Amino acid sequence: MSGRVAGKRVLITGAARGMGRSHAVRLAEEGADLILIDICASLPEIEYPLATTDDLYETARLVEEQGRRAVTQVVDVRDAAALAAAVDDGVTRLGGLDASVANAGVLTAGTWDTTTSEQWRTVIDVNLIGAWNTCSAALPHLVERGGSLINISSVAGLKGSPLHTPYTASKHGVVGMSRALANELAAVNVRVNTVHPTGVETGMRPDTLHGLLHETRADLGPIFSNALPIVMTEARDVSNAVLFLVSDESRHVTGLEFKVDAGVTLR
Repeated sequence: MSGRVAGKRVLITGAARGMGRSHAVRLAEEGADLILIDICASLPEIEYPLATTDDLYETARLVEEQGRRAVTQVVDVRDAAALAAAVDDGVTRLGGLDASVANAGVLTAGTWDTTTSEQWRTVIDVNLIGAWNTCSAALPHLVERGGSLINISSVAGLKGSPLHTPYTASKHGVVGMSRALANELAAVNVRVNTVHPTGVETGMRPDTLHGLLHETRADLGPIFSNALPIVMTEARDVSNAVLFLVSDESRHVTGLEFKVDAGVTLR
């Protein structure tokens, strides 16, 4: 085997499309085998459709096209017991686990007075509790031999991104959780890092946010402007950061907030 992560076994949540699929394919290109998890169902509080089982199977096909193994599981990351069971099964089938990528996430949009408690609950439960559940499911397989936990946050985890306050709060929470785990787990050689993308062209795109930024609160638009001359980055650019953090190239990197943000947090 050859590649920067040759022979490593990696768990990815939210793997059916978008950044999750990109992470899976990029890691497979460099020699990894994957446990691919996604809810494969839409949620009533989220205005855009989520991925399907066909999307998840397509991710697996793309991984296998690289000559790597893919184990698929349809699981809601909010269900800790079901997630742990799915990860245990995948680890058994692949023969171990070396890294985890908590990538599953959802986004709502609204001003402070239109955001509902149901939206708050869904976003926090998926983005923050789901990331914790992913770490918790992976860690029993990592603490004895070391490994890498990678939690996908956002530029909204580093700055006060408005008009999606539950999302911003959840992504800040992912940073705090990851910093705490990085301290706690360093003694057993488990590294914990976060990745912070600027806007990425994926299916995670509520039309309401576009309307708010162009009609209701255009004054807030500059907060979302990148310093580099691009509107959005590409999923593969984020996946390259994930690849580095899975690989042994980052063996002494922990507690890092890895920005792939085109300079948006400079402003």
